Amino acid sequence: MSRHAVRKETGAIPSTQNLPITYDLYVPDVTDSLPVIIFLHGFKGFKDWGPFPDACIEMAEHGYAVVAMNFSMNGIGDNPTEFDRFDLFAKNTLSQEQDDVKCILDAIKSGQISSGKAVLETSRIGVVGHSRGGHTAIVAAANFDEISCLVTWAAVADYNKHWSAEMITDWKSKGYTKILNSRTGQSMRVDKVVYDDARENADALMAINRIKELYIPICFIHGKEDEAVSYKSVNRLYEQCPGNEKKRVIIPHTGHTFGGSHPFEEDTLPDSFAELLDITINWFDSNL
Repeated sequence: MSRHAVRKETGAIPSTQNLPITYDLYVPDVTDSLPVIIFLHGFKGFKDWGPFPDACIEMAEHGYAVVAMNFSMNGIGDNPTEFDRFDLFAKNTLSQEQDDVKCILDAIKSGQISSGKAVLETSRIGVVGHSRGGHTAIVAAANFDEISCLVTWAAVADYNKHWSAEMITDWKSKGYTKILNSRTGQSMRVDKVVYDDARENADALMAINRIKELYIPICFIHGKEDEAVSYKSVNRLYEQCPGNEKKRVIIPHTGHTFGGSHPFEEDTLPDSFAELLDITINWFDSNL
């Protein structure tokens, strides 16, 4: 397939809480109708993390309109690559992330998110999500019929199994817990509302529950040496998925970010990340 030059358009739409959901729209320089891929970052992540923009560019080069979004309460403010809205991060629930995805879908369908030359095909929308973003993507695909194809990168299967005993004790005794961002050294507060939302709405919000409803094409990709989310997570998701169009890929000798890091200033993608991206693009080429 020939590759296209890509342009990037940046914007923001309001969330249900009237907070900005910032996004980058990567589009190939063509006048065709384009299938759409929405990219969802994970916990302590953001759309501009590491090689994520490079991945979005490469997907766009292959003929997709790629919408990379920041969740409205992910902790990123005016600086696109540094956390400075800890007040929002502390209250970023899984329910709010579903609302944010719906806002993005509605903006694509209404034309609020659009390209000057190409037409975004609202009947062909796929999603790719990393880590917590993969968990969110699975639930979103069960919630929103617009999503017709899915790829997960190192997805969490059940977020309620992901809280540590120390975090739960903190929430019950203090009403909040703090986590360390090992990259920046920042101590980041997470309020009990996040835990309560996940527990009280587990039937609707846990990927391991909602995967049972999905018959769309899904490709689950995980690193065998993932230090943050065990590859057994992807086995659970794959086994509980009832559809026939599903694929599970365990990439050996790589971890949670598939060799990517932040900041990413290399000229070429790490081998494992390049493999991850090839599998992703091939899946969308075949199924979206």
